[in-house]
Amino acid sequence: MRPREATSGGPGKPRRSWLRVLGRIGEAGMVLAATGALALWCSVPNTAPLAEENPASTAFIDLRRSQAADAGRPFKLQWQWRPIGKISRYLRAAIIYAEDYKFHRHDGVDWDAIEDALEANLDKGSLSIGGSTITQQLAKNLYLSPSRSMIRKAREMLIAFSLEDHLSKQRILELYLNVVEWGDGVFGAEAAARHWFGHSSQTLSPAEAVRLAIALPNPITRAPNLRSPNLTRKAVRIIRLLRMQGLIDEIQEREALDQVGAHHEQVLPARGRHDAKQPDPPPPDPGQPRPDPVESDTPPPDEPPDTPRPDPGQPRPDPGPPDTLHPDPQPDTPHPDPGQPSTRRPGNGSA
Repeated sequence: MRPREATSGGPGKPRRSWLRVLGRIGEAGMVLAATGALALWCSVPNTAPLAEENPASTAFIDLRRSQAADAGRPFKLQWQWRPIGKISRYLRAAIIYAEDYKFHRHDGVDWDAIEDALEANLDKGSLSIGGSTITQQLAKNLYLSPSRSMIRKAREMLIAFSLEDHLSKQRILELYLNVVEWGDGVFGAEAAARHWFGHSSQTLSPAEAVRLAIALPNPITRAPNLRSPNLTRKAVRIIRLLRMQGLIDEIQEREALDQVGAHHEQVLPARGRHDAKQPDPPPPDPGQPRPDPVESDTPPPDEPPDTPRPDPGQPRPDPGPPDTLHPDPQPDTPHPDPGQPSTRRPGNGSA
């Protein structure tokens, strides 16, 4: 006759006890995860007013001012707001080509870019994510900091979704061009153009626009007055895209290549007898809404940089994916451009 303890108690009790403990741990984990998600969501600022209002300051401007105060040095802010129609269309296009080629086709986060960046980081043994879109970089500049963490990245994505919900792509690009950091105390395209080239952002040449674009996202170590083989390759790629999109002609391409130090590079074949003059802007993408009208004396905003228009009878090189979708390799040591004035660079981190 079997003892009663063997059927109702004994080894059965410890197993049920462990199951209850594991169940309670799982419940506690779910509560903590839900609480954390709710806290992240509540931390997202209200971005709706940005549709009509320009920010009075940004998180990056406040950070640089605080860093200067801690270091006991003066902080001179150079920041002049300009509507997007008053910013060179070369710069508008170059920024998209350099920073976020799918800008007009994503909802704030480019998941393919993040996946590619994660794979590249794993290969290098790095923990950073990268692959940020223009919308994410705008969120970081307006509300966050340059620090790297998973929580900050999650907040950046949530803010990017909020920006995309409340703002048009045109407005997001305008905000980004006006708040991004281009040097020590230099914020926005207008201040950058005047600081580095001595004239307004509306009159930037193709080469000047490209040099500003490739300085991002780290204008401290990749300032527009620095050159290296790595930066020159990036500049050549963007100049090619400007030509393939019809924003510059053969003569302008040659001038731009020479000005970025790519004298050995050949221009693309002529597109036809009208290639020697400045072409009209590329036709609009039917899938994109028309931008808001701008002043009549300024060029229209750029259309999304979709697949370049084919040229019958002429093969076109594939520009490949933007370099910014993958972390840049260790750049060669840049050398100052003797044609540009030297400027004291800050010692703090990148944008």
